[in-house]
Amino acid sequence: MKTIQSDNYPIFFENSIAELVNFIKNGNYSRFFILTDENTGAHCLPAIKAELGDDDNYDLIEIPAGEENKDIDYCIGIWRTLIDFAADRKSLVVNLGGGVISDMGGFAASTYKRGIDFVHVPTTLLSQVDASVGGKTGIDINSIKNIIGTFTQPKAVFINYNFLKTLPARQILSGTAEMLKHGLIVDAAYWERLKASDLSLPDEELIYWSVEIKNKVVVEDPTEKGIRKALNFGHTVGHAVETNSLINDSDPLTHGEAIAIGMICEAYLSYKKTGLKKEELDEIVAVIGGLYPKYPLATANFVTLCEIMLKDKKNQNGKINCTLLESIGKCTLDHICTDAELCESLAFYASL
Repeated sequence: MKTIQSDNYPIFFENSIAELVNFIKNGNYSRFFILTDENTGAHCLPAIKAELGDDDNYDLIEIPAGEENKDIDYCIGIWRTLIDFAADRKSLVVNLGGGVISDMGGFAASTYKRGIDFVHVPTTLLSQVDASVGGKTGIDINSIKNIIGTFTQPKAVFINYNFLKTLPARQILSGTAEMLKHGLIVDAAYWERLKASDLSLPDEELIYWSVEIKNKVVVEDPTEKGIRKALNFGHTVGHAVETNSLINDSDPLTHGEAIAIGMICEAYLSYKKTGLKKEELDEIVAVIGGLYPKYPLATANFVTLCEIMLKDKKNQNGKINCTLLESIGKCTLDHICTDAELCESLAFYASL
């Protein structure tokens, strides 16, 4: 399985930990910092340490796991640690973890001293196929996802399939949602392959294919002025559902579970607005509904969800903007959806 070249940085799939160590040694960095949470610190960091051997020219920074901690306070903590350990502009940040680590670690590095180098070592399926590729960094404020951030590319990405074997099934499914999205928006053949596969732990080839799809999109449009908006399918509704769940649920939805809901709702909007066939809508509902547990969406919450959508960074002129489907494997961009249409899509999901 070959290395993918993403614009000006490589994405390593084979011997990735050894490649990481080689990258660090050849980079002439004054010092490097490994950012983890308690989960990756326990399950993934030992493999990195074993490959590093006697190299002790680094410090660990650990933050609590969970989207609820991807905020300015923990980001300030990262900056303060970098200051305390005298990180200079020739330092490197190694983001070892899932999407929260990739997003916040990338943001902290891209803004510290106006930017120092960082690399991603994604340890969840979600971060391998989504957060680590494309150069988006960010933190949440007032539960609005990624509302503060930058477009800053990592210097490299190192994907280790074995890390996925440490994950619970629910976290695997969270990443699978983004893989399904990649098929729906640009690659019907990939969608068909996913449908026929065991998605309890997608194989390396499927992950590689997913990363290829995302990489092709972001290389063409790195700052989301055009085709990269395709990757937002399911995310307008999905982010609102995720935010509401983080605020109100004792066991919040994962990102992928929320995006699965969003894809069903936005597939319904596609059926109503952009020509998606009824049988294709039914297929999407059957596949996604068969993978993810039904979430109780109360009608009383629909207005609140629309209010959250109004704060979405993808909106235009104060109106809610969605990426929709013309067919499976073909998307269409920049569709303004009214509150009534969005509530109708939420009601469709609730009726399933």
